Amino acid sequence: LGSAIKRIARQTGERVWELPMDDDRLRKKIKKGPADVVNTGGRYGGAITAAMFLEEFVGEGIEWVHLDIAGPAWSKENYGYYSEGGTGFGVRTCVEYILRL
Repeated sequence: LGSAIKRIARQTGERVWELPMDDDRLRKKIKKGPADVVNTGGRYGGAITAAMFLEEFVGEGIEWVHLDIAGPAWSKENYGYYSEGGTGFGVRTCVEYILRL
């Protein structure tokens, strides 16, 4: 699934890349506190800890991806096919993926 999303994102012009999910220091950050798992991992590695948090709720053997759109969701200027304001980043990739199912 990750390979398909990366390939389609290249075709749609949306830049994505895979982040490492094997950082034990970051994984420990979502295991702190009174809950079994927390949805904030601190200041650093936010996209990774968000994915690690979501991974806790994905069943065994289910393919999944986490598109962290917080950064590219808003643009201060026109750039490529993005206009100033909300970008809708990720929508083209997701729609194209669904159309190919």
